[in-house]
Amino acid sequence: MITTSVTEAAECLQQGQVLAYPTEAVWGLGCDPFNEQAFQKILELKQRPIEKGVILLAGHISQVEHLLTSLPQTTQQEIIDCWTNHQPSERATTWLLPAGEHIPSWIKGEHPLVAVRVTTHPLCVALCNAFHGFIVSTSANPSGQEPAHSLQDACQYFGSQLNYLNGDLGQSQQAESLTLLPERLFAPNFKQKKAQLYRDN
Repeated sequence: MITTSVTEAAECLQQGQVLAYPTEAVWGLGCDPFNEQAFQKILELKQRPIEKGVILLAGHISQVEHLLTSLPQTTQQEIIDCWTNHQPSERATTWLLPAGEHIPSWIKGEHPLVAVRVTTHPLCVALCNAFHGFIVSTSANPSGQEPAHSLQDACQYFGSQLNYLNGDLGQSQQAESLTLLPERLFAPNFKQKKAQLYRDN
């Protein structure tokens, strides 16, 4: 299915289907993060190992603010300010945040953190709001290939294996940046150098 309806696209996600959609800079693949079968479908489409984490994309801070509660107040405010003051033309910022027990193991991969981004892309905001929560976001391409930059690119990669929400890319010319929290906020045995596993490829 190819649609321009955010409502139809959100219904696809709620029904456990995989959706391709435009994000700030490239096309992404998304699903309900709590539906393991849908998530496994994304891994199959991308030929990507489960050990690599994915990004959770939210349309509003309220959808992910529960992931900030274990952090110092000053750090919480820094993250909120970063997302709140973000301009559509700026590079999107993804934060690695502590993943609570309510985040499924298949989302976290082998990590104690989860990658989270609050988007300003209008279509993504509308999609998350229609879905009533954050969704999975990973670039729309088989692992090792260039991310799709158009509906045509995405269709060439995946054909009829998934659904498509057609629309425009955002104004950002670059993929998101990944921001790490200070290591002092985590257990001593945690190595943030593993964060590169979240790089979207």
